Amino acid sequence: MTRRHWAGTEHLPQGAFIAAANHVSYADPLTLLHFLIDHGHYAKILAKHTLFDVPGLGHLLRSTGMIPVYRGTDRASGALHQAEARLAVGEGVAVFPEGTVTRDPDLWPMVAKTGVVRLALATGAPLIPVGQWGAHELLPQGAWLPRPIPRKPITVIAGPPIDLSDLRDEPMGAEVLREGSRRLMVTITGLVARARGEDAPAELFDPRQTG
Repeated sequence: MTRRHWAGTEHLPQGAFIAAANHVSYADPLTLLHFLIDHGHYAKILAKHTLFDVPGLGHLLRSTGMIPVYRGTDRASGALHQAEARLAVGEGVAVFPEGTVTRDPDLWPMVAKTGVVRLALATGAPLIPVGQWGAHELLPQGAWLPRPIPRKPITVIAGPPIDLSDLRDEPMGAEVLREGSRRLMVTITGLVARARGEDAPAELFDPRQTG
């Protein structure tokens, strides 16, 4: 159903790592996992728990050991604990830091939640930024059936690990987590701009500051 354009795979390390990607479609878990598996990395994806209720997709996520995220509940921390356990045994983990599909009108990345950077600082695992583009053509936001014809071009680009070295010795407070998250999303946005062949916006979209 796709024509794939992969780049930056030299930045995917052996052993434990966290791949953090932008989110434009519910097809993103499949395209991101495809990118990683094609290059010898079978990562466990942290995905919103409601995706596990989607016919077909939910079965695939459960049967492959993906990790449901129950945001806003007393089960929310369980996803990070499961991710830490995967990293501790040398596995990869894949995350969408925005927490949901982007609300930016032009589908650029948004301001991130801080859980991904918290996980990276707590475990020391390399945090690999990933920009992807095209999955929204395969499965647009709001649609439940894919549009496989004609084949859709999917571009996925990985970048070098985010430098968090200056933050690791700081107390893990709100400012540290926000700064790490800002660095991550600015880098991801640059990769998305490269995938789109367009200039990135000057500021990240923040849904908390919209009407």
